[in-house]
Amino acid sequence: MKANKDAFQDYLELEKKYSSHTVAAYLNDIFSFEEFNKLRFEQDGVEGVNYSQIRSWIVFLVDEGISNVSVNRKMSSLKAFYKFLLKTKQIDVNPMLKHKALKTPKNVQIPFSEKELGDLMQEIDSSVGFEEIRDKLIVDLFYTTGMRRAELINLMLYNVDLSSGAIKVLGKRNKERIIPILPVVVGGIRVYLNERSFVENISDADYFFISKKGLKLSESFVYRLINSYFSRVSEKVKKSPHVLRHTFATHLLNNGADLNSVKELLGHSSLASTQVYTHNSLAELKKAYNDAHPRNK
Repeated sequence: MKANKDAFQDYLELEKKYSSHTVAAYLNDIFSFEEFNKLRFEQDGVEGVNYSQIRSWIVFLVDEGISNVSVNRKMSSLKAFYKFLLKTKQIDVNPMLKHKALKTPKNVQIPFSEKELGDLMQEIDSSVGFEEIRDKLIVDLFYTTGMRRAELINLMLYNVDLSSGAIKVLGKRNKERIIPILPVVVGGIRVYLNERSFVENISDADYFFISKKGLKLSESFVYRLINSYFSRVSEKVKKSPHVLRHTFATHLLNNGADLNSVKELLGHSSLASTQVYTHNSLAELKKAYNDAHPRNK
């Protein structure tokens, strides 16, 4: 079993290019099932299991109070593992072949309104000092590029090209994409870079965004920053970088952007991923329809 898991780990890291966090989660799920299978069925290894054993683990997890979302994630790990074993001809039948995911509630992300964004940007427009100027640019880049939090944190100085008005980001599975920058944001970047040049003792010099101590920003810092800023203008429960990414996509679609273009800007591999953002644009369309159609007067 250990050899299979080691080979699977190499497959995830080298071929699929998953992050170390994702790989660790997959391996932990497989180990948990292996432990359950050993205790419940007195069977070493999980290569030769049948679906009834997997189903027993699902029932056990649900009885333990594990959410359907978490159970589905664990099943995704098993599904990937057995798919790998089948691909490498270590098993003849995939026991997960007919598995269906548990039903989960649809959590609709509520984007910020254009007014909320306008109010906030107006409030912080006159920011002075390195940290204030940096923080304003972070909000602006999230909203005008739709980049992920990890993409912003790992943005490199040499990947910001002001002459062409574009930045290169490294997305999921190490996929690169080019995102255009609005002229107003280019101006903000120039101001930030000027302030950044006065920061002393920069340890993480290649990173675009740094702290006043010259260090790369942390994910928790960026989350707290966005939450703090938007608490000034919004009553929404969730105020995070991901909501800003959602807002970016929704506002583009509301204002007539093509779905395929939004897909490319977000770095999605399929339209299905982008379509989750369309419910708000459809709401806007429905409102305009109801307001304008004579039959609704």
